[in-house]
Amino acid sequence: MRVVVGADVGGTKLAVRVAPLGAQPGTEPGMEPGIEPGTGQDPAYTDHLLAADGWEASPVDTAAGWLLERLARVVPQGAGIAAVGIGAQGCDTQHHCAELAAAVEKSGVPAVVVNDAALLVPAAGLDAGIGVVAGTGSIAVAADAGGEVLFAGGWGWVLGDEGGAPAIVRDAVRAALAAYDAGSADDGLLAALLGHFAAPDPQTLARIVNDEPTPGNWGPAAPAVFRAADAGSALAAGVIEGAARELELLVSRVVGRGAVGDTVVAAGSVVVRQPRLAGAFRARLALTQPQLTLRLLDVPPVAGALALARARLRTS
Repeated sequence: MRVVVGADVGGTKLAVRVAPLGAQPGTEPGMEPGIEPGTGQDPAYTDHLLAADGWEASPVDTAAGWLLERLARVVPQGAGIAAVGIGAQGCDTQHHCAELAAAVEKSGVPAVVVNDAALLVPAAGLDAGIGVVAGTGSIAVAADAGGEVLFAGGWGWVLGDEGGAPAIVRDAVRAALAAYDAGSADDGLLAALLGHFAAPDPQTLARIVNDEPTPGNWGPAAPAVFRAADAGSALAAGVIEGAARELELLVSRVVGRGAVGDTVVAAGSVVVRQPRLAGAFRARLALTQPQLTLRLLDVPPVAGALALARARLRTS
């Protein structure tokens, strides 16, 4: 038995999709409906979720070993991998992706590696477009007419990741504390942040946020910012509008460098789960890039990795 495998390596989780070599692509999510898990029939693929503990995209030989060891855990015993498609966080240049693919292929498995954001367009069933992730971090990925991969953003939460959850919380805390310093009445944002962080006062809030400046501490407070905006906080609404503007800038930067496609495919917990951000992002694109349509990805990005594996198999 031979299988094709897709892998989506994120900061905390590794999603893997395994399909028998003869399974029809039409049974994959996002394409024509086929046999689905839970219907009493054998599914055309199986999904697996593993912890991404210890994942580092460099050095590539170590990264390849890390990936292959975990793929071996979920591939059926005795099955051979015909091809693997990998979307990897931390592979932020075309050269790096090619090096990691070559390292995986040393095992005899044909491979293609892309940045994890580059899975979004094939997951949506498209040949071209712009992928945008807004979750823990933010990045835009596309390709030009010559096939060169274009990146914008993805610099990490310390240097940017505008539009991601930690950046939204950082900006919200700044806005709330600045208003407090100015003697303005709380419009609901400060109270929302104090409540999330269980802080009795603004001074304690500042200490809690500053003492642990990590995505794990900041990111989970993002829903509190959206709730404050929905309750009428102008400060929170302004922060979210700013995040949408930054996401639009990522798209405009790759468009300016020749990105092809007429669809922006967005994924990530913040933009997918928060209609206010998605709506503001869509409105910004309508103003600055009216030729583009925003589509929120409604299937797991790992579906794109499996599509890339099938494409790699056709060229091997």
